[in-house]
Amino acid sequence: MNAIKELPDELISQIAAGEVIERPASVVRELIDNALDAGATQITLRLLAGGVRSIVVEDNGTGIPRAQLTLALKRHATSKIASLTDLESLNTMGFRGEALAAVSSVSDMSITSQTADQPHAWRIDARTGEVSPAARSTGTTIDVRELFFSTPARRKFLKTDATELAHCVEAARRHALARPDVAFAIWSDGKLHDQWLVTTHPLARMAQVLGDELAVKCLALNHTVGTASMTGFIGTPDVARARADQQYCYVNGRFVRDKVIGHAVRQAFSDVLHGARQPVYVLFVTIDPARVDVNVHPTKIEVRFRDSRDVHSVAYHAVQNALAAPRSGAESPAVRPELATGVSANLGFDRLSPNGEGLSPSGFSSQTYRPDYSQQGRLHINEAAALWPPAPMQPSSLQPSSLPLATLATNDEMLESWTLGRAIAQLQGIYVLAENAQGLVIVDMHAAHERIVYESLKNQLEGPASQRIASQPLLVPATFAATPEEVACAEAHAQTLVQLGLEVSAFSPKTLAVRAVPASLLNGDAVALARTVLANLAEFDNADSAQALVAQARNALLSSMACHGAVRANRKLNLDEMNALLRQMEVTERSDQCNHGRPTWRQISIKELDALFMRGR
Repeated sequence: MNAIKELPDELISQIAAGEVIERPASVVRELIDNALDAGATQITLRLLAGGVRSIVVEDNGTGIPRAQLTLALKRHATSKIASLTDLESLNTMGFRGEALAAVSSVSDMSITSQTADQPHAWRIDARTGEVSPAARSTGTTIDVRELFFSTPARRKFLKTDATELAHCVEAARRHALARPDVAFAIWSDGKLHDQWLVTTHPLARMAQVLGDELAVKCLALNHTVGTASMTGFIGTPDVARARADQQYCYVNGRFVRDKVIGHAVRQAFSDVLHGARQPVYVLFVTIDPARVDVNVHPTKIEVRFRDSRDVHSVAYHAVQNALAAPRSGAESPAVRPELATGVSANLGFDRLSPNGEGLSPSGFSSQTYRPDYSQQGRLHINEAAALWPPAPMQPSSLQPSSLPLATLATNDEMLESWTLGRAIAQLQGIYVLAENAQGLVIVDMHAAHERIVYESLKNQLEGPASQRIASQPLLVPATFAATPEEVACAEAHAQTLVQLGLEVSAFSPKTLAVRAVPASLLNGDAVALARTVLANLAEFDNADSAQALVAQARNALLSSMACHGAVRANRKLNLDEMNALLRQMEVTERSDQCNHGRPTWRQISIKELDALFMRGR
């Protein structure tokens, strides 16, 4: 066994660099962190060969005095913390004092910097330590050449230049989204790759960085729970992606990947996304620095919360509330025609605050937008509920409301106030066609009604009064031949079935009888509904199955129940029934998607219809 001995400083630095510097993008991240901490308002990134040959970061920050240039290259030398107290209340991006030393140990690096009180800039060569006069304005330029030249084994693990460039741009993009007050320019092999100008609003920066389409189809949110608050934007389910490549989360301005926040967002999106689609979001969590530990990972991309429950709650409820307001109910933040023609150019604050209250100092709407359904001509939620669902065997059973739909459907003013317009026809027993001020609306009848029933069941189960779904006894019980497993499950979970509005009991050793069903599903197939619920209950075979079902899998079960209870294809509806469906969609939360994440309605504008027939050409 070799004798124990101290490692040389250069080897120590190279070992430490292996934790901090993984690829060129790691260098970009660390250098931009330093530039932002120096108060820069303009940052320029220049890359050659994807950053492998050269990375140059220029900023107009405060600069580094000549006397501190040598010290800046030493390990664990920093101006950002001086004690453990400072570490526990960080308000800077960097704090370890390792970045410059780590980068210089695996590359050929130089720093050129000038402060406001110096007559000229000074340049230090990291390899030799030589300091010499240089020319540049106030700020700092860090030039990193031939990354990993001293550790060729690490260089072999790098990908193609195009791949490394993409990672470098992504590192800059993460900073740019959090700092709309800073201008960024990215040059690649002598050509301008991206440029993001200073803007006064985070939504405008999001449009610059992620594209105008996403900025048009996003929802603002603002929510506080306990010590944590969240602001930001989420993309509507329509812009969800196959990959999770547009998910940006920041804690006190620092980009992080956090499991707590990620789980909360996925849970809030769970019943509005189709299949394995991934939501798009840019979220900013603000929390007391003393209640979050950023000194968890060398790359500073992970954090640990002292009150993770508060953080999970604020993220879940912020996203859930933003998704709840149906875009079919009123003009929502997601509908901004002006954004489609150059959102990044100039955004007025009045356009971005649908409640008319202006914006908070953070730049986000001061409260989550909720549509107002009290306008004249809109049916009250109770009136709409009375009109739906229609009895399947009695099409004429629709009860008139206090404001007849037939009268409203002929009023042009009402047409303007209804986002989904007035029904004009039914297509193939599947789609409802409606006319509104913008043109043609196409509604998937089953998907829309499925969401309405689902939200109704959830509201009943969450109600403070009974914590159970209202049930309706059947005049003649529906019996069916059951397996031994189904009989055992019905007996074991009788109380849970009552909570769900179902009464299923043994009719004989091999037969079950459905004696009551949820009132909102009275017209559905009672036997199919009971079989589906029993199959889901069978998955919970532990002693706490009832609690687990209600607390964890309730929504999935209610979704299955709603699917069975929703109106089916080929069911013929009259105009009053179709209008009742449209009105209830406008007052039902999350009615833009069905329980499985499919869209429930689509708008086709007059302009799009004109294009189909080449009108005006």
